[in-house]
Amino acid sequence: MKVATSIVIGNHALPDLAAIAVEQAMKKAGISIANSVLLLLSSEFASAPQAAIRAAAKTANCIKVMGCSATGIFTEDDWVVDAPAAAAMVFGDDVALQLPSPYSQGQPILTLSAPNAINSTWLNNGNTRFGGVSGDAIGHGPFSVWQNAKGDVTGYVEGVFKGVKVATKASHGLQLLTQPQKIEQIEGYDILALGSQKPLNSLQKAWKTHSKSDEPVPLHMIMAVYADSPETISNGNYYQTNLISHDDDNDSVTLAHSLKAGTYLSWGLRNPLVAEADLTLVTHQLLQELDNKADFGLLFSCLGRGPYFYGGVDRDLKVLTTQLPNMPLIGFYGNGEIASIAGSNQLLPYSAVLSLFSSSTI
Repeated sequence: MKVATSIVIGNHALPDLAAIAVEQAMKKAGISIANSVLLLLSSEFASAPQAAIRAAAKTANCIKVMGCSATGIFTEDDWVVDAPAAAAMVFGDDVALQLPSPYSQGQPILTLSAPNAINSTWLNNGNTRFGGVSGDAIGHGPFSVWQNAKGDVTGYVEGVFKGVKVATKASHGLQLLTQPQKIEQIEGYDILALGSQKPLNSLQKAWKTHSKSDEPVPLHMIMAVYADSPETISNGNYYQTNLISHDDDNDSVTLAHSLKAGTYLSWGLRNPLVAEADLTLVTHQLLQELDNKADFGLLFSCLGRGPYFYGGVDRDLKVLTTQLPNMPLIGFYGNGEIASIAGSNQLLPYSAVLSLFSSSTI
């Protein structure tokens, strides 16, 4: 299979970085013409990426160049979040990244979106999606994403992979602090009664039991995990949302999303050790789907889960390079991750979405 990556880091956001990344990737793949390119640029390119996109297309000898800008980008060889950089994955022979067509119905769709372009109309239009949200500095702009070697003003682009089978799964990386409890009373975004307890009391008790201290609950590290049944939460096919605040007067908790009474909810803690172990498990599960052979991979990780989360080392990337040595891999740290959860495409916070591809099982 003719697939390879390269990442090039520089001092300035110059088009040459993209050209060199594509050139080096093509050399590794053993091709002189690419049939398609996935190009990722650091946020330093976000305001004016077109010259870099053109340079990549010219070097690849093709116009099928898809990608986005992001705060941080990576390949299997390196990651960067604080310097101008370009990363490219090139495709040759029978493997290609192309626009969806009537003939690609049913195939999972790679989706890259600017934050301001996310909406339920296209997110859940009957297609299974995976991907991420561009994390450039301002979160919007005509060149946050691009396809066919030019910026796309709709704010999102999509493609399907020809010649491979894909397996995708989201890694939430959460340690559940409580058993699922039914939401008995809710007003708007405020949970007023959770099982037989007040929501804030439930959360504080769970945190104290976990931390074995009287320290305040770190709301930025807590997620509300919810689903229609306790079993769905237990098997990991749950939804999640952030906590916004709490009210000490009535012991309510305010969430970022409005839920319905009757929904089951658990409190989850963002935990680096659990996250690393969860991605390891997800990797094994995806490999089983592909008969234990992956030819290349894509990883879409939250900026809040990358090296900042792991103390300066991207443990997620380390998991993949250890489990799948020498496998071409590309991805970025973004403002949200897209994956299908329980049959519905979701915009996920603080997660990692891994997609593995293989030609051996077609």
